[in-house]
Amino acid sequence: MKQSLFSIRKNEPLTSTVYRMVLEGETSAITGAGQFLNIKLDGMFLRRPISICDYDSNTITILYKVVGKGTEAMSQMMPTKKLDILTGLGNGYDTSKSGDRPLLIGGGVGVPPMYRLAKNLIGEGKNPTVILGFNTKDEAFYTEEFRNLGAEVLIATADGSFGTKGFVTDIVKSLSDYTYFYTCGPEPMLKALSDCTTTSGQLSFEERMGCGFGACMGCSCKTKYGNKRICKEGPVLEKEEIIW
Repeated sequence: MKQSLFSIRKNEPLTSTVYRMVLEGETSAITGAGQFLNIKLDGMFLRRPISICDYDSNTITILYKVVGKGTEAMSQMMPTKKLDILTGLGNGYDTSKSGDRPLLIGGGVGVPPMYRLAKNLIGEGKNPTVILGFNTKDEAFYTEEFRNLGAEVLIATADGSFGTKGFVTDIVKSLSDYTYFYTCGPEPMLKALSDCTTTSGQLSFEERMGCGFGACMGCSCKTKYGNKRICKEGPVLEKEEIIW
């Protein structure tokens, strides 16, 4: 974990509620896809944990949805503003288990970490299929960015306005030749995927966090190996260890 100041390079809307922010600063603590950062906001007691969409040697890209006072304040921030951020938090995805044809499944605000994961897997010579789930076409984001990586992209929307009508599980059930799966999204989606997938996989949880680095035990969940802290031992857990 590393605490440092980042400068906002870009902060722009992707949909009516989802924004992309590019931050410039020290990124050496980040080790892989699936980790998150924790942002200190003026006037807020708790930092805001946000998953990392992408990063390079001096920038981090995050995608966030405006759902409360903290993210509303973030959406109003202008370039050059500096933010106190903790990076290198959480354990990310293990790509060594993917096989040649992994599925990457993101639901809503669970989409962002799938982007860096897809980039890493393609860089390793794998052929991922990306499944993205949204409520409506108007809420969809980053679909072309995934395609530009070279991944096959399948879309599900609850109202059928874009891609397949239904949920990401409806697409997963129609597929049979995948070697492994990775996912991030709301817990009901994660449980449904755990039930319907035919292979092992890794699931990233979006629990509400207190401290974000394992001190408060506020985000613990039950596993076959005892309680694990989502912010410390997670957010990524193996399918077989989770007790629903």
